[in-house]
This record gives sequence, structure tokens and C-alpha cells, in this order.
Amino acid sequence: MTKRHAAAALVLLALAAAVAVVLLRKPARPASRGRLDGFPKVVLWAWERPEDLRFLNPREAGVAFLATTLFLYGDQVSVRPRLQPLQFPEGTALMAVARIETDRSVPPALSAGQIARAVPAITEPARLPGVRALQIDFDATLSQRPFYRRLLEELRRALPESTALSITALASWCWGDDWLSGLPIEEAVPMLFRMGPGGHQVLERLQAGDGFRTALCQGSIGISTDEPAPAVPAGRRVYLFHPQPWSPVAFQEIRARNAGTF
Repeated sequence: MTKRHAAAALVLLALAAAVAVVLLRKPARPASRGRLDGFPKVVLWAWERPEDLRFLNPREAGVAFLATTLFLYGDQVSVRPRLQPLQFPEGTALMAVARIETDRSVPPALSAGQIARAVPAITEPARLPGVRALQIDFDATLSQRPFYRRLLEELRRALPESTALSITALASWCWGDDWLSGLPIEEAVPMLFRMGPGGHQVLERLQAGDGFRTALCQGSIGISTDEPAPAVPAGRRVYLFHPQPWSPVAFQEIRARNAGTF
């Protein structure tokens, strides 16, 4: 796939209408850790803004790009595709990210119908050339967890067998709160930035060697370039967030600050 083809594919994603698909009602396949084998151990998040990542070495880093945002309200699902250009080197390992948001003024019904409408919109970008994994970014509340679990089960049924399924995770989900157990996913990425009150206590616990107890949280970590990061155990996949468009300088600076870690 050439860079021109990659850019064209993402433009088509932004312009394409949602395509309905029929969900096959078969048991959800169990998670296979092997689906992420070979995916780079350093991954840059590319959020909703123009991003030029052609400076990356595809052998060293992958890209998790925001592909679509879903808004849940009442019994409705509103879908906004990515509208900003994204450039990257040929051969880059890609992960399509779907952000899910809910409307507090019109609380979502969290219905089976919403799941049926959400799944095609989420899985469509996972079929773009070069995309090897799908990641869901949803800060589900306690009451939304059963809905989230059903959604992930339906996504696993709908995705190609070889496509990995990842989610972002609040740090609290990874300590003692074992609701993640049994989810059909390859990893839950602890988000160790923008944690708000109590965030420093999380970092202190990690610095003291009190690691995450939930198995799905032990293979990766998410940090930001503008906040202190804990020491990352060797072998973990590191997801990097940058509040501004990425540049070679920003990438090299965070790597220098974490020399020997990733």
C-alpha cells in the first residue's frame, strides 16, 4: 500500500456512509493473545486533527488513529467519522480507534438496538488496508458495564478472526475491580494521564512496585508526553498521547525521557 493509497483510504472512511451488516449469532470467540503478536511495542495515538507521521520507522512504532466517534443518547446512535488527514509510512501497523461518548442530558437506553447499530460503524474502519487491530475508548460507568460487555462480545463476533480487539481502561479497572475478566479482548490499556484527583496516588503505587492485578492490564500502558510517567516494566506495549500534532522532536523527546524503557 502506497502512502497515497493510505491517505485515500482514510479520506474514504471520512466520507463513507455507515454500511449495515448482518451480525452472525454465533458464540463469541475467546480472546487470543496471539492476535497482537508482532504489533509494535510503541504506538502513537493520532487523535482528531491533521497528523503527519511519515517520520516514524514502521519497524519501531505503530499508529492507533481515531477512526470514528459514536454518541449514544436515548435509543439513538450518532456516528461521526474521522474528518482530518493522516499520513504515515508505508508498512505501518495500524490500529483503528472508536471513541464512544454518552449524553448526560439524554441518557442512553443501552439497548440491543443501539448495539446492533454501533457494531457496523465501529468495525467498518477495522477493514481498511493496513489495520490489524481495533481499539475501543469508552469510559463506561458502573451501570454501563453490562452494555459494554455485550458490545465487545458482538464486536468480537463481527471482526475478522485475525483482527485484535483492544480497549482503553481507567486505572481503577485494573486494581481489584475484576469486571474486565472474561472480556473477549487481547488487552486493556491503563490510561495513566488526565486521571484527575487521586492520579498521583496511582503513580506512587506503581513506583512502589504495586502493579496492576488484572491480567488484561499487564501487557500495555498509556502515557502522555506532558505528564510524568511511571517506570514501565520491560516488555509492555507503550501507547503515547501527545496534546499537539506529533512531530519528530516531540517523539524523540519522550523517548529520551524514557530511555531504556521503550
